[in-house]
Amino acid sequence: MRKISLFIAMSLDGYIAQPNDDLSFLKLVEKEGEDYGYAEFTSQIDTIIIGRRTYDYVVNEIGASHYDNGERDVYVITRTERPQVGRTIFYTGNLTELVERLKSENGKNIYCDGGAEIINELLKQDLIDKFVISVVPVLLGDGTRLFNDRRPEQVLEFITVKTFETGLVQFHYKRKK
Repeated sequence: MRKISLFIAMSLDGYIAQPNDDLSFLKLVEKEGEDYGYAEFTSQIDTIIIGRRTYDYVVNEIGASHYDNGERDVYVITRTERPQVGRTIFYTGNLTELVERLKSENGKNIYCDGGAEIINELLKQDLIDKFVISVVPVLLGDGTRLFNDRRPEQVLEFITVKTFETGLVQFHYKRKK
């Protein structure tokens, strides 16, 4: 069965975005030649699930090919129907049903790139199998929290932690069953 993994960065105080969905704090740890394991991680996936606001921000900043490189399916979770573009599907259905269907199909693993609403819904349904959480050395003080209150407790098993010259610390966990 395919696994779904979260690969995301947050501030030390737990925010994945500043107010107005601003992700510019991530630039604090940009370093030429350093991708923090992203290329290795994405080589093991063939499907991405992402919220529409995060998708729009990244497409605006980097371009659509960041997600849809022709080699993977991209499911943008949205409330507004839009036509499919390449391998990017704008999905308006039930998120849990989508994930359960994708997990049961053959293929590589599935990558959840956020946003917080999507992540927390998957956590409520206990559907995230692996967690790669990078902590950026900044205290934002406000914005969008990675983990919302009022969700079930989940025990994670530690895999590894990596530190980088930029001060970024990356934690790897898996869901403990």
